[in-house]
Amino acid sequence: MSLETAVERLELPLEFPFTIARGTQSHVEAVVVTVEADGHVGVGAAGPAAHYGETADTVEAVLPELLAVVEEVGDPAALGRIERRMREAVRRNPAARCAVSVALHDLQAKRLGVPLYRLWGLDPAETPPSSYTIGIDDLDRMREKTAVALERGHEVLKVKVGTDRDEEIVRTVREVAPDATLYVDANEAWTPKEAVAKIETLAAYDLEFVEQPVPAEDPAGLKHVHDRSPLPIAADESLITASDVPAVADRCDVANLKLMKCGGLREARRIVHAARAHGLEVMCGCMTESNASIAAACHLAPMLDYADLDGALLLAEDVYDGVPMSGGRIDLAALDRPGTGAVRR
Repeated sequence: MSLETAVERLELPLEFPFTIARGTQSHVEAVVVTVEADGHVGVGAAGPAAHYGETADTVEAVLPELLAVVEEVGDPAALGRIERRMREAVRRNPAARCAVSVALHDLQAKRLGVPLYRLWGLDPAETPPSSYTIGIDDLDRMREKTAVALERGHEVLKVKVGTDRDEEIVRTVREVAPDATLYVDANEAWTPKEAVAKIETLAAYDLEFVEQPVPAEDPAGLKHVHDRSPLPIAADESLITASDVPAVADRCDVANLKLMKCGGLREARRIVHAARAHGLEVMCGCMTESNASIAAACHLAPMLDYADLDGALLLAEDVYDGVPMSGGRIDLAALDRPGTGAVRR
């Protein structure tokens, strides 16, 4: 079978500067991968994160080796073999491997003429809404961002914390959005003792859960917080692949997977099943990404309890359309094209 592959690098500005406990972004870079076979073109993308040791440069550097694996296997439908061989060829660089994984899943669903969720046999009616993230900012600006999110129909908000004014931040968002479902994400910013104290205070604001309160390098600290927290705890940076699930199962309530940290759609589904087997709820999050990759994550939504797939919604403009997501409602049933739904505007 004849395969053609291509790589394109994009710089995408954000609608607002986006700040978390680790720093601020004004734009993101995506590396788009296409794989063409039988007149169909599969689209995927990497949204690399420096926190996991990846940049657009590193993605571009390893993609030739990863795409060579696809060409050597020769059958783009041999997803298990290709992803295994890619892991053997490039052990790290999960975002780069993910770009290829997404492109191949998109291609296979297009060749079969179905949306990806139907290829997996999933029910679009079981899809939870996506949260919309309110980044750290001065209080007036956070108030404004929250009001904009509500005007756009978002009913689930994720609030970034990890500062010396976390209660003020959460109080401000809750005042503007008294009826919204709300949770907070500390991005590893707190010590265990600090986390317990802050969570006890923030619990008064009717929060759904707290995401990654302590550094991933402190599993004992995560257990300390989980055992004492009045709110459920979600593990993000502490959980990379399915093999991490058993180690965090007794120190969190929600497993948060991301395509860009686990390396692909097959591994993402393994994380879901492993988490369920350990009695955990499941969320799929994202980096700040293009619809070229977010669209694929949306097809996992019927398997989830929580979705945090607003990465493309935070962009000033994307060059790809994806799954319809008005007000955070992931509408897979409205998707009128096969594959992931990612299509160039």
